[in-house]
Amino acid sequence: KESEDKLILPRPPDAEDEIANYASINDSASCLGIARRSCVSCPTCRGTGRVPGEQEKQLVALIPYGDQRLKPRRTKLYVCLAVTICLLTTSLSIFFLFPRSIAVLPAGMNASSVGFNATTTTLYLNMTNVLNITNNNFYPVTAVQLDIEVLHKSLVVGKTTMKTLLKMSPLQCNQIYYGVASSILDDNTYNICTWTKVKVHNILLHVQGTLTCTYLCHSEQLAFEDYQYVDCRGNATLPHASSHHLP
Repeated sequence: KESEDKLILPRPPDAEDEIANYASINDSASCLGIARRSCVSCPTCRGTGRVPGEQEKQLVALIPYGDQRLKPRRTKLYVCLAVTICLLTTSLSIFFLFPRSIAVLPAGMNASSVGFNATTTTLYLNMTNVLNITNNNFYPVTAVQLDIEVLHKSLVVGKTTMKTLLKMSPLQCNQIYYGVASSILDDNTYNICTWTKVKVHNILLHVQGTLTCTYLCHSEQLAFEDYQYVDCRGNATLPHASSHHLP
């Protein structure tokens, strides 16, 4: 019994009077006995049920652990929804921004003109070729430069560089016309093109080039090549529908 009567916290002498006052305020005389036997006085208000005004802003109210305000509502739903939106946004971004190939395909010769120099047995050939470009991406692509070399018997006979600003829309095809002036200094080729006894006046040219494209702050060089048979007997060649490739 002595241990039960001991107070957990020391109580000043006037604590009983304050408890009595608190009991009188609540009109319950039994609270005094309960406070003495099984209750512990509040160390802040000392059993009066009132908090001093100067401590009002310094005290913190405690919320029970089982309070509904501490239980999150629909947390799993919000988390799953946020994760789904992030995954969907990431997947769509990767799908639309993933770099796809830019197809560069030579479409053959559009026109040509031939000139001869009998003194030096030189053949002058001016060609206008067509280049098909297909943008397979979902964003615009710009072609900024085209470098062309024309070879005859493994020798470079013509070269040109063309600056261009061809803007291709997403999933669109475009064409570039480019001209190359070539000079072929070869006796056999000159004879093939000028002899009237020869019925076929075709020479084989190897055209190779590089197309520089930019997209999404990135630059890419696309290489291509083509083999063309050119009729060098006449002074002009009509436009061709397609190019000829060696097997």
